[in-house]
Amino acid sequence: MARSRRRLLLLLLRYLVVALGYHKAYGLSAPKNQQVVTAIEYQEAILACKTPKKTVSSRLEWKKLGESVSFVYYQQTLQGNFKNRAEMIDFSIRIKNVTRSDAGKYRCEVSAPSEKGQNLEEDTVTLEVLVAPAVPSCEVPSSALTGTVVELRCQDKEGNPAPEYTWFKDGIRLLENPRLGSQSTNSSYTMNTKTGTLQFNTVSKLDTGEYSCEARNSVGYRRCPGKRMQVDDLNISGIIAAVVVVALVISICGLGVCYAQRKGYFSKEASFQKSNSSSKATTMSENDFKHTKSFII
Repeated sequence: MARSRRRLLLLLLRYLVVALGYHKAYGLSAPKNQQVVTAIEYQEAILACKTPKKTVSSRLEWKKLGESVSFVYYQQTLQGNFKNRAEMIDFSIRIKNVTRSDAGKYRCEVSAPSEKGQNLEEDTVTLEVLVAPAVPSCEVPSSALTGTVVELRCQDKEGNPAPEYTWFKDGIRLLENPRLGSQSTNSSYTMNTKTGTLQFNTVSKLDTGEYSCEARNSVGYRRCPGKRMQVDDLNISGIIAAVVVVALVISICGLGVCYAQRKGYFSKEASFQKSNSSSKATTMSENDFKHTKSFII
């Protein structure tokens, strides 16, 4: 009984010491300050485990943390897809070909027997993978009318960190502040380098041209193929001519209906339909009479 109480007291004391920050008491070690390793996609990265020197009796495990914990190094063997593209350097992992799916938090655990029991030390490493932008998706209208509001859109979903966007017209970069540019260009547009939008508040014929967008971050940049936008004036004379033609067609149709009524075409057709229906009724009555007579006989 006394022995069990002593064990319980030692266990409580152990957790109390760890909570107060005395890491190495009773063979336990709290995680050290978290490391952050940054690597470019498809290049190499080293996840270092900062623990005491490896001994014969040391046991090492690497785990990737997340919604579910998965082994990276277990029982002296690299696990999963790390087998063919990583190697161990003492306690550290050297990933030869980093992919964006490798990003996340890793933990190394080193345990070794000591005079006071099993000694456990942990170290946490966060891997951030930088990814160059892909070819952005660009939306450019093929035509527009002068004086209207037109918005061009550009977006990339792969770059990390998130890229910034720049628009080009006929191969020439557009300034974020159009008022600093040439007097021969429209100064009514607004460019958002974060969202990738280029909005013309009142588009003009000067804005006709081929537009392309570039997405750029610290890793690289890509540009979408150019698309032409044609800006034309509103054709007032054409609209008036179309209205006149439609009005003329309606007038001709109305005159035709009036002429037909005056000539009695509609009344003749009605009387013809009436006489035709009455003759059909007479014929049906005679047939019914003959049928009744033959039935009586």
